[in-house]
Amino acid sequence: MSDPIERLYAAVMARKGAPAGSSRTAKLLATGTPKIAQKLGEEAIEVAIDAAIGNREGVVLESVDLIYNLAVLWAHLDITPEEIWAEMARREALLGMAEKLPKPSPAAA
Repeated sequence: MSDPIERLYAAVMARKGAPAGSSRTAKLLATGTPKIAQKLGEEAIEVAIDAAIGNREGVVLESVDLIYNLAVLWAHLDITPEEIWAEMARREALLGMAEKLPKPSPAAA
């Protein structure tokens, strides 16, 4: 497993179910989906703020925190990196790698 995100995910999964006091990751996992999602959102905002003020180093540092919290959320919800990579491959086949799927229009929903 050479991919850093997959190694991170494996490390987070190793702490899943551990006593909350055993690590910060175990404690975060024990807080539940709403708190994990909140932490993920906070990190995303910190990345955006650092980007907006031109703090390149801050974007790098906060991006790592964002990816960590994303891995925690995936682990908590039993989503594997392979599921994410498969969806990325599906979208790449449809639109190319540098595109995002359009949101459905309100009339279509």
